[in-house]
Amino acid sequence: MKPISRNNFFFFLTLTALVACDKGNPVQPTNDFDKVHENDGFVSIFDGKSLDGWDGDSSIWRVENGLIVGELTPESNLKTNTFLIWKGGEPGDFELKVDFKITRDGNSGINYRSERLEDIPYALRGYQADIDGKNTYTGQNYEERKRTTLAYRGQKTRINPQDPPGEIREFVERNAWRGLELTEDLGDRDSLRTLLHSEDWNHMHLVIQGKVLKHFVNGVLMSEVWDEDEVNKSLKGLLGFQVHVGPPMKVELKNIFLKER
Repeated sequence: MKPISRNNFFFFLTLTALVACDKGNPVQPTNDFDKVHENDGFVSIFDGKSLDGWDGDSSIWRVENGLIVGELTPESNLKTNTFLIWKGGEPGDFELKVDFKITRDGNSGINYRSERLEDIPYALRGYQADIDGKNTYTGQNYEERKRTTLAYRGQKTRINPQDPPGEIREFVERNAWRGLELTEDLGDRDSLRTLLHSEDWNHMHLVIQGKVLKHFVNGVLMSEVWDEDEVNKSLKGLLGFQVHVGPPMKVELKNIFLKER
């Protein structure tokens, strides 16, 4: 065994003392999202206690254990897709960060730059960051009640106008916009799917700037749309969370932060 020098011995004692102090006063990890992001310009739009500032069907939406919960039960009588709509404005260019968890049979999404329909309760029309429990569509860009699919997961697309313009449904084929032009492959759709956590927490980050719409999930770019369709694109509108018509399901949401540009 190599003898310990006098200097090394005192270094060892100092290090031991520091470790002992650290054990007595361990550094605690923080879950305070407000403090982490307070210098980034993000603002919480959910108080963690109530649905103040939101508008939705109270038979579907509630707050439970600090989470927004949207749930369909066997007794639910939902006839059309329904949304919990933020009443705080109509963001144009922005970033939105949300943690979500959804049951396997669930179908949901985050609508943005959307308009509210007057003839259907709690219904929105507009861009949607798709979420589903089987992770078949999670991360793609689907335009609710409008041009349908604008980019599948793993795609960067350009959305071209149709000439001459006409009824939107005339330009939809197989639930996708005919003007969808693939400009770049962002990754294999099924490989990207492996990065998503089934029936567990995932993090959605939307980066919306002008005609460019980016959907990140768990830090990975899942889809990107460049909307060149001057007739049909939207530059601002409502935010909302969706519960889709279908079997019993539950979607949970937390850490909802918005930064407008």
